[in-house]
Amino acid sequence: MKEQKLIHEGLITESTPNGMFQVCLDNEDPILEYVSGKIRRRILPGDRVKIEVSPYDSTRGRIYNL
Repeated sequence: MKEQKLIHEGLITESTPNGMFQVCLDNEDPILEYVSGKIRRRILPGDRVKIEVSPYDSTRGRIYNL
């Protein structure tokens, strides 16, 4: 059975040099995210994004939609 990903929304607060982003979720928890696909060129600090978070590690996730 495939694991269920948790979907959250948040605001990008910081862009790191290695292509990762610091995102502040709506409940004020900070989380480190990486980008799926080619949307890396369009993401800037201050953008609202949707993210997928694994139920096994809630401190990291993946940005999948703007």
